[in-house]
Amino acid sequence: MDTKPGGPEAAIVLGQSREGRPIHGYRFGPARVDGPRVSLLAGCHADEPVGPRLLRHLVAYLAALESADPLVAGLEWWIVPHINPDGEVRNTSWQTAGAESYDFAPYLGAVVRELPGDDIEFGFPRDARDPGSRPESRCVYDWWSTAAGPFSLHVSLHGMSIAAGPWFLLDRAWVSRCRTLIARCRDRTHALGYGLHDVERQGEKGFDRIERGFCTRPDSGAMQAFFEERGDLETARLFRPSSMETVRSLSGAHGGDTLTLVSEMPLFLTPGVGDFLGPPDRAAERWKSRIEGWREALAGADGLLRVRDEAAAAGLRPMPVKHQMALQWEFITAGIERIETLEGC
Repeated sequence: MDTKPGGPEAAIVLGQSREGRPIHGYRFGPARVDGPRVSLLAGCHADEPVGPRLLRHLVAYLAALESADPLVAGLEWWIVPHINPDGEVRNTSWQTAGAESYDFAPYLGAVVRELPGDDIEFGFPRDARDPGSRPESRCVYDWWSTAAGPFSLHVSLHGMSIAAGPWFLLDRAWVSRCRTLIARCRDRTHALGYGLHDVERQGEKGFDRIERGFCTRPDSGAMQAFFEERGDLETARLFRPSSMETVRSLSGAHGGDTLTLVSEMPLFLTPGVGDFLGPPDRAAERWKSRIEGWREALAGADGLLRVRDEAAAAGLRPMPVKHQMALQWEFITAGIERIETLEGC
């Protein structure tokens, strides 16, 4: 894993994970009642390492700046680089420290991800008295609750195992106000040589397609409805508010209208996905079938070599971490530009 930068004196211990590991938060910039106040969060899912890597670099960078630097003086930053240290430990074997990209075969053989209803992103308290929320989510909720005013922007950094390219998720209430943000992220993705992921989920779990590469973000109510419609009431009842809904709710108490964004960067690129949306997307279904076959092949004596060779021959390739981070940062800074324009900063 990347070493936590900034020194122990720069970190605030917000609480502990289920297994007793510390959750760290970082605050930069002047405390103020009015904005702009920015929240950044990563690591909610155990198998998504790139967001935490970006935020760890960011806190080190911000910590090294002078207090008068516009990036520090002009914004109030609230950053949680990794909210899921237990999940990070479970995925250590394939998350090579400082890797330029990740190796598909070891990833496929060792990746661990929380089950639906148990992930941290949808484990935030329903209210201040909710006793059943994840401890990781609870301590971050309590920290956010100490803010003197509303958050202008909240970005939750996520990833995907496979996809045709980057996928950007926007707050439904802000879509019409984010055309410049969309154009900026689309152009930057193309400039780096990537296509955009595309999928038509017809509102399932809160995902409504905006255009290629852009979609509305998921919602806990829609998540619950998805499982209820399938008769899985036990899983449905486990869903709590997401970090996006939580920051919006806390900010609403201060009269704020938070722009919430979710980045989805693929670890591995799968050509052809999204060329025919469906549903079903035939290319996506073929890739899923191939990957299940490769998962079974890993049990063989030469499994790692076979899977690595066959995946490369099929056209699957890793997305460089530096490009994932560049696009996450583009998304964050485009969000900051959007809220600064509205607030007249």
